[in-house]
Amino acid sequence: MRVPPTAALAATAALAALVLLAGCATTSGRHATTLSLDAIVAGPRPAADRRRDPDRHPVQTLLFFGLRPASRVMQVWPRSGYYTRIIAPLVRRRGCFVAALIAPAGSRFLTLRNQRYRQMLTAQPRLFHRVHVATFPLDGGHAVPPGSVNLVLAFGDLHQWMARGETREALRTVYQALAPGGVLGIVDNRAAATAPLDPRAQDGYVHQSYAIKLIESAGFTLVATSEVNANPRDSKAYPAGAWTLPPAYRLGRLHRKHYAAIGEPDRFTLKFVKPRRP
Repeated sequence: MRVPPTAALAATAALAALVLLAGCATTSGRHATTLSLDAIVAGPRPAADRRRDPDRHPVQTLLFFGLRPASRVMQVWPRSGYYTRIIAPLVRRRGCFVAALIAPAGSRFLTLRNQRYRQMLTAQPRLFHRVHVATFPLDGGHAVPPGSVNLVLAFGDLHQWMARGETREALRTVYQALAPGGVLGIVDNRAAATAPLDPRAQDGYVHQSYAIKLIESAGFTLVATSEVNANPRDSKAYPAGAWTLPPAYRLGRLHRKHYAAIGEPDRFTLKFVKPRRP
């Protein structure tokens, strides 16, 4: 349903006011960031985003990765904009947000997805006018000037890089983008410990130990792990792999209530740093 321009403007103003008030509560640090993120999540957001919150734990996840209002953030392949609508308002005054869109490579689906994302930004200029849109290359090249961001976030991208055979190139792009000491935050679907190792992650699940090995081989150092996005209800054995579960529901209405009760896939949450010295 299309939101009337006046209603959209009022919602944007209300969200901006909430963020500003929360940011004034204390000068800096985790407490102020928590207040601001709580205000954003509680503010005007799409109903689809709110439905995903219990599975995605956005505030806890972003705090774990060290997000702050002054962060220079690049999100890889932001898709529908779920995290854009949370991060961009937080950093718009003191930091920056770079949306690194996937290169469509002739795909009509990806072209349309990128178009919808850009339309989301232009629909709320007061919140998103400072979002910088870049292209995340598929050949290991630069998405942004080297060392220009201090936090890179990739939600559900690792298994796609593996499926496309582009993990090494993607991690090279991320490494180049990060300043020394910068953080790479990875969230992805966790394979069962007893499942065979699949370097292509064809069912959408990745062994946590293999993910760590891949990312450390690109020069990063693992500094922390979190179970904030764990889901013990996920059996990881479905006809359409991880995409059987929400939000994809690849089987359509077949057993939809059952899969909805399981929730989104079990995910690992990993925090890496780019060493300050090679």
